[in-house]
Amino acid sequence: MNVADLKIKNLVEYKNQIYTITEIFQSIEEEYFVKIENDIHSIFVPADSITPIKITEEWLERLGFSRIYSSDQSIRYERPEAFIKYDIDLSSRKILEGLKIYGNAIKCRYIHEFQNIFSCLFGKEPSMHPSYLKTES
Repeated sequence: MNVADLKIKNLVEYKNQIYTITEIFQSIEEEYFVKIENDIHSIFVPADSITPIKITEEWLERLGFSRIYSSDQSIRYERPEAFIKYDIDLSSRKILEGLKIYGNAIKCRYIHEFQNIFSCLFGKEPSMHPSYLKTES
């Protein structure tokens, strides 16, 4: 992942487990590393070894969205803030898919992107369902 897209508290994937970024730093050799944590591990890894988490219906619900509409062509999710929506385009073209804020389409395919947009707009992290970091032991 590009370290410029990351911030503390972003959720990422590493070796098929979900982690929260707790530190971002640059080594003497100018490589970037992140400290990532979950309920089992706390480790330092190269920033380019972590991967983004794609937004899915399950993740939308974990992020506080509720399904408000469904048809053969699309599914709409909405947060408690009624001006934040996420559309899932069920067609093969995926033209209408993505985050909508006040009706404006915003490119947002990954969890960390949503977290960054939300925290920039509201100055806080989005509320999450408490089981978002449960891992298989």
